[in-house]
Amino acid sequence: RSAVVRYATRPVLWACILLSMTAQASGVDALKAGVFTPAREAPDFSVRGSDGVALTLSHYRGKVVILGFGYTSCPNVCPATLAVLALAHRKLGALGSQVQVIYLTVDPERDSAERLKQYLAAFDPTFVGGTGTAAQMAAVRTSYGVTAEKVGTGSNYGVAHSSFIYLITREGKLRALMPFGHQADDYVHDISVLLN
Repeated sequence: RSAVVRYATRPVLWACILLSMTAQASGVDALKAGVFTPAREAPDFSVRGSDGVALTLSHYRGKVVILGFGYTSCPNVCPATLAVLALAHRKLGALGSQVQVIYLTVDPERDSAERLKQYLAAFDPTFVGGTGTAAQMAAVRTSYGVTAEKVGTGSNYGVAHSSFIYLITREGKLRALMPFGHQADDYVHDISVLLN
């Protein structure tokens, strides 16, 4: 049975719409993504990193962080999103060194650190994944308002999950929320704004 990815729950979808309207109406930093106004502290976390060390958000203070949630068995939305992020990272050129993509699994049962490392390397070797116990990952999801629900039974189950991407400033503030479907140039634009 194929995996099902929920683009967003209704409350989250409305939040995205309102954020986008706020961004367009106020012209805040002219971002393409929906803007958090005011920006607020991004919840920190400590999980097992795909690079073999503890992964914390605060470790990347000083860089713009692009934070997403997904899983390695995802058939469509996750690989599409990661491909867009990889293209955006390449298009940033030298500025890419000031950006860190973090992808946290919503499927810790199957996604080991090593599996995440291999999966993400196919898109961009600089991308870092995070996994942990089911309880750890659920706590992180809750802190970011991300939903995830197992769909189906057996080893081929899917996970329906939120698919938006958080843009976090160098200072660790939640600045914007990019819904699924945006192209690489939109990310390049918004990341460039945040870097400046």
